[in-house]
Amino acid sequence: MTKTLVIAEKPSVAQDIVRALTPVAGKFEKHEDHFENDRYVVTSAVGHLVEIQAPEQFDVKRGKWSFAHLPVIPPYFDLKPVDKTKSRLNAVVKQAKRKDVTELINACDAGREGELIFRLIEQYAGGSKPLGKPVKRLWLQSMTPQAIRDGFDALRSEQQMAGLASAARSRSEADWLVGINGTRAMTAFNSRDGGFFLTTVGRVQTPTLSLVVEREEKIRKFISRDYWEIHATFGAQAGEYPAKWFDPKWKKGEDVEARADRVWSAAEAQAIANAVRGKQATVTEESKPTTQASPLLFDLTSLQREANGKFGFSAKTTLALAQSLYERHKALTYPRTDSRALPEDYLPVAKQTFEMLADSGMRHLAPHALTALNNNYIRPSKRIFDNSKVSDHFAIIPTTQAPSGLSEAEQKLYDLVVRRFMAVFFPSAEYTVTTRISTVAPHSFKTEGKVLVKPGWLAIYGKEAADEIEGGKDGDKGQNLVPVKPGEMVNTLQVDPKGLKTKPPARYSEATLLGAMESAGKQIDDDELREAMQEKGLGTPATRAAIIEGLLTEKYMLREGREIIPTAKAFQLMTLLRGLEVEELCRAELTGEWEYKLSQMEKGQLSREAFMQEIAAMTERMVKKAKEYDRDTIPGDYATLQSPCPNCGGVVKENYRRYACVGKPGAEGCGFSFGKSPAGRTFETAEAEQLLRDKKIGPLEGFRSKAGWPFTSEIVIKYDDEAHNYKLEFDFGDDKNAEESGELVEFEDASLGACPICGSEVHEHGSNYVCSKAVPTAAQPTPSCTFKSGKIILQQPVEREQMHKLLETGKTDLLDKFVSMRTRRNFKAHLAWDKEAGKVNFEFAPSKFPPRPGAASKTIATKAKPTSAAAKKTPAKKAAAKTTAAKAPRKAAAGKAPSAALAAVIGNEPVARPEAVKKMWEYIKAHNLQDPKDKRTIVADDKLRAVFGKDSAGMFELAGILGNHLGGE
Repeated sequence: MTKTLVIAEKPSVAQDIVRALTPVAGKFEKHEDHFENDRYVVTSAVGHLVEIQAPEQFDVKRGKWSFAHLPVIPPYFDLKPVDKTKSRLNAVVKQAKRKDVTELINACDAGREGELIFRLIEQYAGGSKPLGKPVKRLWLQSMTPQAIRDGFDALRSEQQMAGLASAARSRSEADWLVGINGTRAMTAFNSRDGGFFLTTVGRVQTPTLSLVVEREEKIRKFISRDYWEIHATFGAQAGEYPAKWFDPKWKKGEDVEARADRVWSAAEAQAIANAVRGKQATVTEESKPTTQASPLLFDLTSLQREANGKFGFSAKTTLALAQSLYERHKALTYPRTDSRALPEDYLPVAKQTFEMLADSGMRHLAPHALTALNNNYIRPSKRIFDNSKVSDHFAIIPTTQAPSGLSEAEQKLYDLVVRRFMAVFFPSAEYTVTTRISTVAPHSFKTEGKVLVKPGWLAIYGKEAADEIEGGKDGDKGQNLVPVKPGEMVNTLQVDPKGLKTKPPARYSEATLLGAMESAGKQIDDDELREAMQEKGLGTPATRAAIIEGLLTEKYMLREGREIIPTAKAFQLMTLLRGLEVEELCRAELTGEWEYKLSQMEKGQLSREAFMQEIAAMTERMVKKAKEYDRDTIPGDYATLQSPCPNCGGVVKENYRRYACVGKPGAEGCGFSFGKSPAGRTFETAEAEQLLRDKKIGPLEGFRSKAGWPFTSEIVIKYDDEAHNYKLEFDFGDDKNAEESGELVEFEDASLGACPICGSEVHEHGSNYVCSKAVPTAAQPTPSCTFKSGKIILQQPVEREQMHKLLETGKTDLLDKFVSMRTRRNFKAHLAWDKEAGKVNFEFAPSKFPPRPGAASKTIATKAKPTSAAAKKTPAKKAAAKTTAAKAPRKAAAGKAPSAALAAVIGNEPVARPEAVKKMWEYIKAHNLQDPKDKRTIVADDKLRAVFGKDSAGMFELAGILGNHLGGE
């Protein structure tokens, strides 16, 4: 009997599909990597399992990066498995190659990336020739069981998906071509003077960075101007009201900071105030009704912007929460959407959703849902239901399933979506807007009053939100105005000029940067106009969060509060690209055009070949520009440092690569200079200033050795006797110099606490915290103690208060910025004094996952030099040898034969308990067996029940349970 293989994007989705199909297709049997019944085999990826790569004969590895090997434009792309998910890929491919599987269904997420994930798996499964099995597409907008069954009843054909498949492959290949060639070309250019200065660029990330840099340049160049407003208070028979002077004849001109209510001199402002003070004014006013409709439904970008503005959530956090509400809780529809409308046949579902909300017991939402149902608000409307505005997905709305067990953050986001969903069906808010002009000839003063008559949709948000939405806190807006009788003259009770300053443009927040990406840099505040620009935006709703996070990770940008600020590294990259005239990587509008062409390809209106030819031509031009650039420096807007040259007292100026002495006025420079990016970390201008002034700075993070390892170091400027000039050096704080030279140390700081070895005082010394008896002092010239601990350990700064806490209580708080030298990943740990070992150790907080086999407490020897020194001075082979030596004890654990019950889960091969635990966890994760409400509890399926001897087990019980199943181990 032939079967159909269904490939989902994630294990949880595969389980949802099985649950939805069971009533109509029969019960499924659960296997290690798939579910199966008489009609279907259901399995899943875990995101991308395969990635593209250039064929070996066309590619050049990192160590050989140079212009001689560029550009790399292969005629075709090979595939390679993603290392960490290779076993999952093999399991999926095994099912795809089964002889009884005659048809495939792509059930990956509905969208470009989901299409790509499936297509690459299918291609990889076929090997050198196509797999040759027909494919259909499951297109899900919602994860409820009925929506899944409806999707299986309306599977899309291969032909219908051809455009999306072409766009998916083209996006992937275009990003590879631009990213690989651009990064290698710019890195080769920046590394020409020696070293390895990694300079990453990307088809979307670099134009996004350009937006942030251009905004910061405007802020830096902004010159504030003084201006004045004239504020008055008028008295009528019924009471007082405020007003502000304005020029009724003013028209917008070239001065972007000019306004009708601004004057540019104190004298003019004072003259107006003097002219009207104490005089009577005539009054004219106009009142008219106005309405305000609710904002449109959310797409992902507008949801990310709103959540960032209201709650401070990053775009990445919002996407993760929305994905959890969609996938795990089934409470929201598909979140990775760029549509803000619903299909025209969705009215009945909308009504069902309101009925669910009215009965849900959510007291803050249910009354509004009931109001909408009782007043028949849920009606057809082109603003809400419009097929022409629905492409792959429709707007994000709540499903008909009431959620439970939401985290606080999930609840906040769910409420945000539900309120917006309800608001769009409610009537518009109605206001009376009054504009009052009070005239003391020839001067006019304006007062605006805005009175809410009927709240309409604003009732859902409450008064505070209504004020926020309407800007009713501006002082002269939103207030009830006292009445003025027809023909009544009012008195000018008070009039005062108010001195103000023009402000530079605001820095981007994630919310405003997402908006700028969406409109390819065009500042569009209107929802409807922005919607028209969406197809020409930077990236897609699904990728924008990752682009921003990538720029932050690469240290091109920093978050300060809610502001996003570009670093010196970002300015240096933009200077390079502009100087090389590689405008394709700078212009947001141009990259927006490429995104538009991809969307045309999805619709079958543009060929894949034409688009890829354009990308290849751009890549060749970009590399050529960098390769053939023959001038000494790149033109740019460079800084002049305030501190003088340490060698001759001359002026130090920035150029593209260095800060260099240009000499005193009328004289040439003395030759002193230092690189702007030692070991791949670019100095901020303020850091360069401090280094020149103090001749030292740090410790600073973010340096990389020639082998690519991260390290931390102080930087000093020292006099070089041979060169007869000053030069920059790394200073790793090797405080043994004092011990070897016999130079006595004087501590200037207060004691941090008692040394855990000998009880003497512990102080700061260089890059370490040391016992006062561990270095030569006047009181004790010969050291007698060994306590020493770095102020920066694996890139984690250890502040004074943390060392005090360690000495006082035995351990620090949980610190979260350690970076593993092996995996280069961040990890969290306490630093703790290990009395038995006589060392400072890592102490890990209890994990929700079991530890890696053999990963016992890692140790920091108290005598060890700082990590930075190890990174610089220890050859890679020696480091590898040490790592191997450290791991050697793991091999001592002999394998034991698993019991029949355990073998059914992890296989028959003899295995040590740590490896058995690892395999057990792979099985648990693959089959989604953790209790959603308590991840520490594993809910047993039939196979695990035989191992556990009960229906569930705690994660910390696993090792003990498995020991009973491993030949008495």
